[in-house]
Amino acid sequence: MEKMHNDKELFEKIYEKEAVWTKSKPPKELVELIETGKINPCKVLDVGCGEGFYSIYLASKGFDVTGVDISKNAIKRAKKNAAKQGVKINFIAMDVMKLDKIDDNFGFIFEWALMHHIMPPQRQKYVENVCKILKKGGRYLSYSFNEKSPHFNQSGKRYRKTPPGQSTPVGLEHYFSSLKELEELFNPHFKIIEGKIIEVFLVKPHVGNYFFMEKF
Repeated sequence: MEKMHNDKELFEKIYEKEAVWTKSKPPKELVELIETGKINPCKVLDVGCGEGFYSIYLASKGFDVTGVDISKNAIKRAKKNAAKQGVKINFIAMDVMKLDKIDDNFGFIFEWALMHHIMPPQRQKYVENVCKILKKGGRYLSYSFNEKSPHFNQSGKRYRKTPPGQSTPVGLEHYFSSLKELEELFNPHFKIIEGKIIEVFLVKPHVGNYFFMEKF
């Protein structure tokens, strides 16, 4: 857990103002799942919710939403954004490695651009915690950076830190996974409905791992 804990102060600094990666519109992949009825209104957990815009989208679609983020500054911003939109969301500042402390169960859990901030030694515990609070038959959506992403001009490298000259603080930890290693991580706990490599534009185009799953 040390890697993510060491980054906590960096995330607080990032969210002193709007984060460079914050998007007010939800990813089209999430929208498609909702619009096609693959995910219906239920209790949903947005892990690494940032400034809360994806949570706000889901709340507007009738979901009972809880959003968690390690940054207290991000949660403050999320609460203000939700209030502006007139939607009720339960936002909690907490370490995402402690999801098992949430006294609730969810029909849908998703994280968007979070897993690459969780280093491999902590991933098994993280996924186990997701599984604990996801209802049987519940759905889980995960998107994270793939090793082939050209991010920081380091295509093919797994461990990467933000170098000087970038829009996010120097030294922020990332781990860029292969599709196969995430399949191996998820397979013991979930039925993988769809696992594929996609391209998503955040600050710039990224090659990413997309997984849509169901708990056994």
